[in-house]
Amino acid sequence: MDIKGSNKMSDQDSPISSSSSVKSAIDFLTLTTNLKTIKRTGWIRQGVRQPESIADHMYRMTLMAMISSFSHSQLDTNKCIKLALVNDLAEAKVGDITPHCGVSDGEKYEMELNTMNQISQMLGPSLAGEEILSLWKEYEEGTTEESKLVKDLDKLEMILQAMEYENVGCHEESLNGFFESTKGKWRTELGFRWAEEIVSRRKMGKKGDVNATKNDAEGERRY
Repeated sequence: MDIKGSNKMSDQDSPISSSSSVKSAIDFLTLTTNLKTIKRTGWIRQGVRQPESIADHMYRMTLMAMISSFSHSQLDTNKCIKLALVNDLAEAKVGDITPHCGVSDGEKYEMELNTMNQISQMLGPSLAGEEILSLWKEYEEGTTEESKLVKDLDKLEMILQAMEYENVGCHEESLNGFFESTKGKWRTELGFRWAEEIVSRRKMGKKGDVNATKNDAEGERRY
């Protein structure tokens, strides 16, 4: 195909193909490797065996953002997905800081904001650096409908994972503290309803465990 005379920008002329942008992109992606390797602090503190990484949490949370917003006419699904992708991005450098880490909310925010500013500068406008910073700030402020939903999804993914760890025996004791920490904190109707479903399934699972224990005991007595 002859493209002589075309106004279309060639790859060589594109800002994202310049040597500096290529270097910045790989620097950024290398930084995000930490999201795949850093384990979530809450599970480590509770002694969960082989706990998930930050990226594990972010991936399912992003899927939750896609399906939960898809049929909601007042929500921007693309924005919800983007918010889910960037909300924990600063943890690639500062780690997963929880309320039990001895760091105040203000200190945590400043540490993460500093990291996000660095990431924004690293990527620049041609690699969505400014948008990523803006999205992170929107999530932190939590005032838009999309950010309210994604904040709920962050908690929902956590309690869903807690239930799953209990079900597969990754932890000898109850992870009830994670459920208690979310009570009364839902910002959306969807968050409340999804939490109800997760809690209901958790209760059914516990009932099943009790019945299974009883049946095992009866079997031992019979034989």
